[in-house]
Amino acid sequence: MSILDLPDLEEVKSLSHHFTGIKRGIEKESLRILPNGYLSPDAHPASLGSTLTNAFITTDYSEALPEFITTASSDRLKPLKDLEEIHQFVYQNIDNEILWAMSMPCVMGQEEDIPIARYGSSNSGQMKEIYRLGLGYRYGRFMQTIAGVHYNFSLPQSFWTALHEKEQSQLALQDFISEKYMGLIRNYLRHSWVIPLFFGASPALCESFLKNKNIDLDELVPGTRYGPYATSLRMSDLGYQNKVQSRLNISYNSLDEYIAGLESAISTADPYYSEIGVKKDGEYIQLNDSILQIENEFYSSIRPKRVSQSGERPTKALRNRGVEYIEVRALDLNPFSPIGIDQSQIAFMDTFLLACLFSKSDPLYQRETGEYQENFRCVVRKGRHPDVCLTHRNQCVPMQDIASNLLSQLKPFAELLDSAYDTQDHADILQQLEDQVGDLNTTYSGKIVSEIERRKDGFFQYAMGLSKSHKEYFTKRPLDGERLAFYENEAQDSHKRQAEIEQADSISFEAFLANYYR
Repeated sequence: MSILDLPDLEEVKSLSHHFTGIKRGIEKESLRILPNGYLSPDAHPASLGSTLTNAFITTDYSEALPEFITTASSDRLKPLKDLEEIHQFVYQNIDNEILWAMSMPCVMGQEEDIPIARYGSSNSGQMKEIYRLGLGYRYGRFMQTIAGVHYNFSLPQSFWTALHEKEQSQLALQDFISEKYMGLIRNYLRHSWVIPLFFGASPALCESFLKNKNIDLDELVPGTRYGPYATSLRMSDLGYQNKVQSRLNISYNSLDEYIAGLESAISTADPYYSEIGVKKDGEYIQLNDSILQIENEFYSSIRPKRVSQSGERPTKALRNRGVEYIEVRALDLNPFSPIGIDQSQIAFMDTFLLACLFSKSDPLYQRETGEYQENFRCVVRKGRHPDVCLTHRNQCVPMQDIASNLLSQLKPFAELLDSAYDTQDHADILQQLEDQVGDLNTTYSGKIVSEIERRKDGFFQYAMGLSKSHKEYFTKRPLDGERLAFYENEAQDSHKRQAEIEQADSISFEAFLANYYR
């Protein structure tokens, strides 16, 4: 059984000397909590810099949900080193507060207790805040406190030039690059279930997150609900899913179709959002009443990306300059790593994404789209069930058979990456995952459930213990000297940059918003 439609591996090998130019970057979110487990009510610490302009530390939805951003690097270990340094710096600036180790939130109070992120008085800062206010009205603030890891991946220009010549493509080089990245995305979506299967780490949650809703989750111990075979409740209908967006049917068959789908959603009013209203008592509570306020509201497990210029919408950046990199958004926080992701996960992601790029990638139509979506739903809710089956080419196949076959097909790519980087990391992680296929209780999600069952003290106590151990790890390793000065200078400079942006504003917010959507 072939899961991927693999290419001629000799052709892949002839291009493998370019693999050391692969760039990767990481964006990692974590809730900032008090020692009692509740969300911090305090503003983002000023000593960490401006959330509008700091290159490394910002916020996601809430003032209490910092987001750490590494530089994109062709040194495959540098993003991990960057992330470690950012954590060290943050822990030197948050006193007794703790970064929550899990994707699913801590002890939750009332929705109104979740402080929305603020970005200052500039037009761009107001827009970011109003967008988040709108998310709260649309989906509730609880959902916005779920944290994850985003993995950014791109291949070097030298690789694309060589592949363009090898395939004798008649497309302009950038159009060729965009087409290939969209093909990667389609193959990723077909097999995206593999990410929560092995790296899903949110099988359980604190009952306070549910707020007495009638949800199909069992009680593990008092105060803790879980899916007995779940892998990632974060990626289930409890987390980043919503019924309005499920009707969008954004196409990944070409960059033009993808852009057209998003732009239609941004310009099409939704009756429910119209009923909420764009303003309340004369103040904006959402940017508009469209299905999507902006492109970032579209919750997808992968996105084609291009760095935007100031005031440029993401779809315009993609249309004007094509796809630059892809962003994978399906990774839960790894609670067994102090920084939320580890070297073996990077090795797997690079191997998997390369295989998705090189394998044949036909257009995705309705039947196959429904198939991969159902497979993903199945794995996040019951992926560790011994009898679970996935649909492959219209046939029901035991998931363990599909997983083993997929891992086997990834091996040549792991070998080429190991050769390029002079390491065994890529082959080693495939062997580890192959062992896990035989015992799914050894996956992240399996370990979490087993440990909570063994301890009998619930999700909160278990997660708090991990979070405190991570805090201890970093407080024993403070930044000093040149690296501490580097982050302190960036924090100070970012405040100056925010002030300059605020002073440079010369038009009203209404005019700014109209220009943005023009």
